[in-house]
Amino acid sequence: MALGDLMVSRFSQSSVSLASNHRYNEDDDDCVSSSAPGDSSVPSRTKDSEATTSSIYGNGTEERDATATATSMAYLPQTIVLREVRHNASEVSAPLGTSDGIALAPKWRLKERMKTGCVALVLCLNITVDPPDVIKISPCARIEAWIDPFSMAPPKALEAIGKNLSTQYERWQPRARYKVQLDPTLDEVRKLCLTCRKYAKTERVLFHYNGHGVPKPTANGEIWVFNKHYTQYIPLPISELDSWLKTPSIYVFDCSAARMILNAFAELHDWGSSGSSGSSRDCILLAACDVHETLPQSVEFPADVFTACLTTPIKMALKWFCRRSLLKEIIDESLIDMIPGRQNDRKTLLGELNWIFTAVTDTIAWNVLPHELFQRLFRQDLLVASLFRNFLLAERIMRSANCNPISHPMLPPTHQHHMWDAWDMAAEICLSRLPQLVRDPNTEFEPSPFFTDQLTAFEVWLDHGSELKKPPEQLPIVLQVLLSQCHRYRALVLLGRFLDMGSWAVDQALSVGIFPYVLKLLQTTTNELRQILVFIWTKILALDKSCQIDLVKDGGHTYFIRFLDSLDAIPDQRAMAAFVLSVILDGLRRGQEACLEANLIGVCLGHLELSRPNDSQQEKFLQWLCLCLGKLWEDFTEAQIMGREANAFKKLAPLLSEPQPEVRAAAVFALGTLLDIGFGSSKSSLEDEFDDDEKIRAEEAIIKNLLDVVSDGSPLVRSEVAVALARFAFGHKKHLKLAAASYWKPQSSSLLTSLPSIAKLHEAGNATIVSLHMSPLTRASTESQPVAREARISSSPLSSSGLMHGSPLSDDGIMHDSVSNGAVHQQRLFDNAVYSQCVRSMFALAKDPSPRIASLGRRVLSIIGIEQVVAKPSKTIGRLGEAATTSNTPLAGLSRSSSWFDMHAGNMPLSFRTPPVSPPRTNYLPGLRRVCSLEFRPHLTGSPDSGLADSFLGASGSERSFLPLSTIYNWSCGHFSKPLLSEADDSQEIDTKREEKEKFALEHIAKCQHSSISKLNNNPIANWDTRFETGTKTALLHPFTPIVVAADENERIRVWNYEEGTLLNGFDNHDFPDKGISKLCLVNELDDSLLLVASCDGSVRIWKNYATKGKQKLVTGFSSIQGHKPGARDLNAVVDWQQQSGCLYASGEVSTVSLWDLDKEQLVRSIPSESECGVTALSASQVHGSQLVAGFADGSLRLYDVRSPEPLVLATRPHQKVERVVGLSFQPGLDPSKVVSASQAGDIQFLDLRTSRDTYLTIDAHRGSLTALAVHRHAPIIASGSAKQLIKVFSLEGEQLGRILYYPSFMGQKIGSVSCLAFHPYQVLLAAGAVDSLVSVYTHDNSPAR
Repeated sequence: MALGDLMVSRFSQSSVSLASNHRYNEDDDDCVSSSAPGDSSVPSRTKDSEATTSSIYGNGTEERDATATATSMAYLPQTIVLREVRHNASEVSAPLGTSDGIALAPKWRLKERMKTGCVALVLCLNITVDPPDVIKISPCARIEAWIDPFSMAPPKALEAIGKNLSTQYERWQPRARYKVQLDPTLDEVRKLCLTCRKYAKTERVLFHYNGHGVPKPTANGEIWVFNKHYTQYIPLPISELDSWLKTPSIYVFDCSAARMILNAFAELHDWGSSGSSGSSRDCILLAACDVHETLPQSVEFPADVFTACLTTPIKMALKWFCRRSLLKEIIDESLIDMIPGRQNDRKTLLGELNWIFTAVTDTIAWNVLPHELFQRLFRQDLLVASLFRNFLLAERIMRSANCNPISHPMLPPTHQHHMWDAWDMAAEICLSRLPQLVRDPNTEFEPSPFFTDQLTAFEVWLDHGSELKKPPEQLPIVLQVLLSQCHRYRALVLLGRFLDMGSWAVDQALSVGIFPYVLKLLQTTTNELRQILVFIWTKILALDKSCQIDLVKDGGHTYFIRFLDSLDAIPDQRAMAAFVLSVILDGLRRGQEACLEANLIGVCLGHLELSRPNDSQQEKFLQWLCLCLGKLWEDFTEAQIMGREANAFKKLAPLLSEPQPEVRAAAVFALGTLLDIGFGSSKSSLEDEFDDDEKIRAEEAIIKNLLDVVSDGSPLVRSEVAVALARFAFGHKKHLKLAAASYWKPQSSSLLTSLPSIAKLHEAGNATIVSLHMSPLTRASTESQPVAREARISSSPLSSSGLMHGSPLSDDGIMHDSVSNGAVHQQRLFDNAVYSQCVRSMFALAKDPSPRIASLGRRVLSIIGIEQVVAKPSKTIGRLGEAATTSNTPLAGLSRSSSWFDMHAGNMPLSFRTPPVSPPRTNYLPGLRRVCSLEFRPHLTGSPDSGLADSFLGASGSERSFLPLSTIYNWSCGHFSKPLLSEADDSQEIDTKREEKEKFALEHIAKCQHSSISKLNNNPIANWDTRFETGTKTALLHPFTPIVVAADENERIRVWNYEEGTLLNGFDNHDFPDKGISKLCLVNELDDSLLLVASCDGSVRIWKNYATKGKQKLVTGFSSIQGHKPGARDLNAVVDWQQQSGCLYASGEVSTVSLWDLDKEQLVRSIPSESECGVTALSASQVHGSQLVAGFADGSLRLYDVRSPEPLVLATRPHQKVERVVGLSFQPGLDPSKVVSASQAGDIQFLDLRTSRDTYLTIDAHRGSLTALAVHRHAPIIASGSAKQLIKVFSLEGEQLGRILYYPSFMGQKIGSVSCLAFHPYQVLLAAGAVDSLVSVYTHDNSPAR
């Protein structure tokens, strides 16, 4: 049974879609393309399906039935995206990359292991003389240490008993020193105790007292010994005994009324009042009976029955059981003394009995004791553990004789625990076989079924148990079974299943003592155990990283490296081995050195070379190979050099284009750790051997690879790029500062006219505003190295020569930086273009759509001395039911400067160490705060925007703490702490919800397709004042709930229930909005839908829980467009979402249409638009996964087939006037060629791209003022809106169905200029937004207005 075979495969996403073959004209063969190789998500449509879908608006029943199946397949896409673990509140992570990481180690480890070093045996028997306070019955128990004291002379008997007792104890702790005192005096006991303590030092001392020949202990806490002549009993106060033996110690008192002594100890150490269990003094006591009880005198027991149970439990237990069993008639009790075998040999009868007894008593203790007490008594000290196991037997046997053994710490009653039944059964089987084994010693030994039965019971619990139920009581037995070769494999597999149930299960297993067993098993070479052992260690290390030290100490890392290098294991299992090695390497230099010596680099790189690109089976394996290499190289110079020598960066680079974001992020992490930060002033010998030119080339290749993914679609990847760039910035601060100065040279005038920066000067301790004029900042030398020139301060009375000190734009700032970095090593020079591109990438990260990445980006800029004056609009507190929100950035409270984000136009105010400032302007000054960027404050070290003064960094030895931390490793570790062998049990509930939505959708699609809409009601069923100051920019109707979502120019989003008339939620899409929101879409609308919000600057943010007040969470965010056309001020991005393919299309004032795969979170293709004009409208077919039509600013349309190597299928210009296309959509139905297009000039054109390039229907809806177009997804209806306060509704035949001019009020107020229109996907409902902030919902039903 291989655990790897049980691994649950990732949720496979399938897409059912239909597509046309696009043969519009016989002459257009070169425009025709079939499905691209490997593209199975968009299969071509067959001729039969074309025939069945020629028209879906007919009334024929046959036609309707024929299209039913095709309709359900095409209209209900199965693709689901953004449902991975990485999308669960990714933005809630710590902003600077600090992560909770692996869970804190639980309290399963023993604080310290202990050993009993010395044993003092004191026997006060005084054979032949009975103590005065004991009246003995006849016949009476007289066996002591299994010797009859009256069978020989008293002195010899006493000596034999002492020797026998010592032998019995030695079986449990053979390495201790044993000292026996027979009928001692007070002085002899004192010397014995002092000697034992002196020898034991800090180890435990055992004091065993047999008082069968002396009076009972006194109420004052005294036991009795003898005088020299044995004529008197001498009292020995417990306080004196305690002062001699000190701590740690354990006492065994085998005498009547033994609890008297325990009470005296309790009073002595004040255990009762303090509630302590001996924590201050490690003192353990075992007493034979209670205060008013005498020891059993029946001849069926030995006189020292308590001692017999503690030291010879198997013999005592079998004799006691035999007398109560039906076997007593046929078995001679003397045979029990002849049981063959050795106690430490489990393949003999005696050894197996001892093994079963240990398992039973361990199990009882585990199930009744608190875990902390179990650890102390049953795991800390070998002899103490044995005595307490045997004490459980003593309680069971002596209670049958009306004696109650007592202990400190006190144990709950265990004599009736049901596990004793399992022991009785094992004892009965043993006794039944005993006569045969004694008669014929050569009889083959037959193992007991005990362990097999217990494993079966454990397996039954695994099938039905959970964290909420009682833990499995067989866990200690599973631990014992690991000692047996015949049961080991099954036990390990069951243990793996148990550990997979969660961290609580791992904690239980570690608390019971599993760790040393699985550590020792790493020394085995059995192949069948390898997979399950790797799995078990994966689960352990996912909970407790501290085990890494034990693994390195025992050489366990080599076991996992060998497994990692084996080709017979499946990739998921080898990924676990890589995870284990990563934990061994994480922050442990000994682990890094050991793995480097074991050639881990060669093993990992070898498997990277063998990996096949885009192999979904190897995703997790590749991810952990990268993380493993990154952890090996992290802050370990020798390993970094060996990695660069092995050309590791060349083997990692292909992984940056892998479809799985986790793999890409891990590859970025690994590449980033190869960069030499430059901490430490001395080079290693290896670094001297590695040529500097080679190092420069390697690092340049690494940084170029990283820059290629700075615009990756996954925040997981971009955050790692930011961390890697921060490492690079530390080693190249000087040149990056120069590049930043050169980069902003053309924009120096813009800097002066934009929002004023605020400087905090050192001179007077307060802010001083001065006028600054900047001369040209840089020039190029003959070596093409940028050289800083002077920056002059204008003749202001407040200016001083020290204003620009420390600025990267000043000579002294650069010289200062080179001095601070000179202690590190010589500056390494790359091509200027690399530095410039790095700076641009840093600025791009600083304005990332993800707040977490933007925070990281600003911190990277602060490393090279650039502080940004970022400002934010002040928010109105308590706006109409909105959840009060606070900024995630520490820059909240500054006045908004939209120009900060206008990077390419150069309108970005920067502050360097001493920032250039502008003259004060009264209209900007209110609301501004000073930015503390010049004075480093220790308490701001964790702030993403705190300035890091170079002089401070140069002098401090703690530069490492200022770098942002990677999150991918700690985040990835969380995968292994979750169940790996079982599927999530909520899938059935998800399927049920989806089926309900599909049923609703299909019913309403049919109604929409076949309903006859004669007129749209002019009276809205709902009116909503959004309170947007700038009016409504875009709106969206939810398909399954009565919800409308609206957004404005300032990227405020509000969600409203139009049936109840209540505001459900309101939040800001972005802390620093620029040009407003261009589109709202629903992702996964048939499941738990997500709200996709596309901004006009190309930023895309996707939210979940958007309709729950204050609970919205950002799932992901990315910039869908990189760069724009020369001369274009704004991007004016337009997007469309296609659920069938899981693709987002984006364009604008750019020369391409970007195709983003949201499942991969990756730009999979950039399609040339083949037009000089910008794209103003996009529409992707919702039923044909490969088709896309784009509208342009000159009124032209282009149809693309994204599967084709030559994607442009058709270019046409249906609009005669050169006005931009405002709205564009495929017509309702399954026909892939019919398109509706509306231009700003006011005309709406209907095209059948398959039959003709010309329009077949034109509607002159508005005259030069068309602002919005909406086409219903299924009903034959479209709507257009005008800036002249008018909405018109048409059928697909051009018939006008409605005209909306006025609000339904007494005064008949006209509607505002229409800014957006949106149809409900499955009902004939129209949402209309206007510049006057009202959103209205209309229907064709005669419903009363709400």
